[in-house]
Parts: sequence; C-alpha cells; structure tokens
Amino acid sequence: MATKNIRLEVMRAIEPRVTGFMNDFLIPVEDIWQPTDFLPDSQSDGFLEEVKELRGESQELGYDFWVTMVADTITEEALPTYESWLMDVEGIDQHAENKNGWSKWVRAWTAEENRHGDVLNKYLYLSGRVNMREIEMTTQHLISDGFDIGTDRDPYKNFVYTSFQELATNISHKRVGQMAKKKGNALLGKMCTIIAGDEMRHHLAYREFVKTIFGEDPSGMMLAFADMMKKKIVMPAHFLRESGGSAGTAFENFSNCAQRLGVYTAMDYIDILKKLNAYWQLDAVRALNDEAQKARDYLLKLPERLERIATRMQFPEDTYRFKWVEANGML
Repeated sequence: MATKNIRLEVMRAIEPRVTGFMNDFLIPVEDIWQPTDFLPDSQSDGFLEEVKELRGESQELGYDFWVTMVADTITEEALPTYESWLMDVEGIDQHAENKNGWSKWVRAWTAEENRHGDVLNKYLYLSGRVNMREIEMTTQHLISDGFDIGTDRDPYKNFVYTSFQELATNISHKRVGQMAKKKGNALLGKMCTIIAGDEMRHHLAYREFVKTIFGEDPSGMMLAFADMMKKKIVMPAHFLRESGGSAGTAFENFSNCAQRLGVYTAMDYIDILKKLNAYWQLDAVRALNDEAQKARDYLLKLPERLERIATRMQFPEDTYRFKWVEANGML
C-alpha cells in the first residue's frame, strides 16, 4: 500500500479517539482564562490608573526582553497560517458531512492558541514600550509570507513538528515570565506563565498523537520522525522580517537575541529531542523494517552529536537594532 494511503488509514483508525484527546487536553471556553482577565478593565472608572500602573511596571524591562516579547507575540499572531496549514494535512477532513474529529481538534486548538497573541498584543500596546506600527507590519508580512516547515501534508511529520514546537514555545513563554517576575512585573509574569501552561497541554496532546501512531505504524512513524530531525525543526516565524526587509532577514537576529537572553537556546532544542525520544520509547519500538531501524539508530545518537556541535556554537554579542524597539526600550 502506498505511504499516503497508509497514513490515511491510520488517521481514520485513530479519529474516533480524538474526542477523548480534546476532553483530556483542551479546556471548555467557559472555563478557560480570557485576555481581559489579565488586562486593565476598560469598563472600570479606574482603567486609566490601571494602565498607568502597567506602564510603570514595564519600565524595568530591557531591550533584549522587549525584542523577545515582540517576536513571541508576532509568532502567536500568525495563527491563521498555522490553522490553514494543519487543515490541509492528509486525514484532517473539514469538508465531510459531519466534519471529522481531526478538523474539530484543529479548530478547538486554534481557538485556545488565538488568545495568546490577543493578550500579548494588547499588553504591548498598553505598555508604550514598543513601536506597534512596525510590529503590525511584521505580523502582516509573516502571515502573508506563510511558512514551509518541511512537513508537506504528511500528518506524521506535522505531529512531530507540533510535539516539538509546542514544548519550545512553553519554554520560551515560561522563561520570559520568570524574567518579568524577577523585575517586579507580577502581571506580565503571570500572563506568560499561564500561556506557557496552555502550550504544555498542547504539547502533551500532540505527543500523544505521535505515540498512538507508533502503535499503528511504527516504521512509518519512525521514518517521519527521523526525516523531520534531519531537516531540523524550524521555528514557525522563520520567515520573520521587518518593514522594508525580505522574508527571513529578521529571524536570525531574533534567534541570537533569544539565545543571548537564555530564553530559548541550542541546548533547549537538544533537550526537547531527548524528551521526545524517551517518551516515545524509541529503543523499545518493535516490528521496524530495516530502513526504520536505521532511522531509530540515527535518532538515538542525534542528541549527543548535536551537543558536540552546540558546544562550538558562537553568537554575536553586538545587539542588532530592531525597528520594533528603541535601544533603551522606550519610544
């Protein structure tokens, strides 16, 4: 049977379980937090005082911090790209008469993720610490440029990607929150921490999807995992650009900033791979064909190989000046 047909059969076989995954890993709309829970109440007579307090708390946060906050926000706000990409994955059928469980998952996941960019954007706007028009242009460019994460329409590869990426965003948001809290910004610290919690739940879900597929098609899943790691997991904002720039020109500078600040590093990338290898128990997977066996060997040896490379990596100390943020964090 052709690879594509096997993928579809497996997706159909797992589809009845998706409702259970949604119950386990998503939160009903009425119960989950909303952006206004963390922002000044615009209906309150004390709204302007609350905004003034928010702006005051944000003054202690430095240039690299704001660049990272902006890039995290823009990445979250490019959600239309991610939803449209996932809706096109093989086995996710949004056109069936009753829709299928996979398309319901993607929409519900999108709805939860949408709150992240919403609350971060409003915080940035109220803080007065960044150039919102430049940020808005970058966001529009990122959505317009789309992305290519190397997964094509393959559900196996897409679920490897999301398993990895959701944990990466959990790490980034959590550390940004810790830095904000350390500087006395309790509100922003709590906001980023609870966003990180959402990302962790989503990571656990996609991680479970892959584990389930390993049980149905171990060789196919192993080969897909190895293929994604050979290509490297690129960040969803890898086409990031500023106004007047070309696609991708801003991403490397942002990555250097995040590495310098310790928000997301090469060692984090390796640690995520180790965690996925361990949870999916690669060394215990049975019934692999010869090619998949070689793929497993590659994946088990990869963390050590990447660690050797990471120890030799160097990052520029010179701070690139983004249009989003002035050098001192103030306009």
